[in-house]
Amino acid sequence: MKVLLKSEVTDFLLVQLKNWSFDGKYIERDFTFKTFVEAFSFMTAVALKAETMGHHPDWSNVYNTVKIKLNTHDANGITKLDFELANTIDSIFINYQGSV
Repeated sequence: MKVLLKSEVTDFLLVQLKNWSFDGKYIERDFTFKTFVEAFSFMTAVALKAETMGHHPDWSNVYNTVKIKLNTHDANGITKLDFELANTIDSIFINYQGSV
């Protein structure tokens, strides 16, 4: 899988994933919920979808906050797969927010 140039990553984030940032190695975003249970439920939904995609996030959860970092480890950089998963995560978050 082709690693994207830093300029490609930055451009894509500006247009498609405005809530995500790029630290030079990962694209990342924090998600905040009302409770731990809501945060963990979101993580479960993301985990199920990530498994079907064969692409898994680096993430952490502290009480009501989920921090997600994406990078294609096999390619040692950001690839289109990271953007696909980020878009999926954003969709889950939007749908989740509408249901709580």
